[in-house]
Amino acid sequence: MRIGVLGAGAMAEALATQWARKGHRVRIGARTPAKAVALAGRIGHGAAGGTLREAAEFGDAVLLAVWHEGVQDVLREAGPLAGRVLIDCTNPMEPPFERLKTEGGPSAARRIADASGARVVKAFSTCHESVWRMTPPAFAGRPLGVPLCGDDEEALAVVRGLVGDLGCVPMDGGGLERAGLLEAATAFLVGLWVAGEDPAAMLPPPEYAGGDPARTSELAG
Repeated sequence: MRIGVLGAGAMAEALATQWARKGHRVRIGARTPAKAVALAGRIGHGAAGGTLREAAEFGDAVLLAVWHEGVQDVLREAGPLAGRVLIDCTNPMEPPFERLKTEGGPSAARRIADASGARVVKAFSTCHESVWRMTPPAFAGRPLGVPLCGDDEEALAVVRGLVGDLGCVPMDGGGLERAGLLEAATAFLVGLWVAGEDPAAMLPPPEYAGGDPARTSELAG
């Protein structure tokens, strides 16, 4: 698959490197093209770098991996994305994680979808970039679950495949209207980490969750 990456930061590098190693063709785009070229050189495996528009036009799927504040400018520079598969890993949060920058309005993912007309899937937003550099991201022998929120089944299928390429398990997070919940949950979890708490300690084993957890375990198998 051809993957365009909008951004040349740590998240872009972590995810693009993994996908390039799996044989996907990757093109990095940045507002400063020289940074994209440098990142492509570090990634190797045939990755190329250039402008945001070049990366957007290249990808069968496009990863948006920039700071929340730069999203709208990057989308404008990337050019037409209507109908394209666009993976949103952005987070509209900042210390002290008491509120979201999108508070009182649509989620970041919804704003991206409305601005671009793309088939947006919210994914890869719950973990630090160091996790995505792991091969694979697994803890205590259990592969990492990656929640996905999106409305388009074909786009979701594409992203599920990219999740699997990392050695992770895609989790059904519902439609794009639930992306705001995922963004808020991420901010809350990060706030706990920063405070020195272990968020995993607040989750009981699945058998105490009051529902049937079979779907995710079936995907893992």
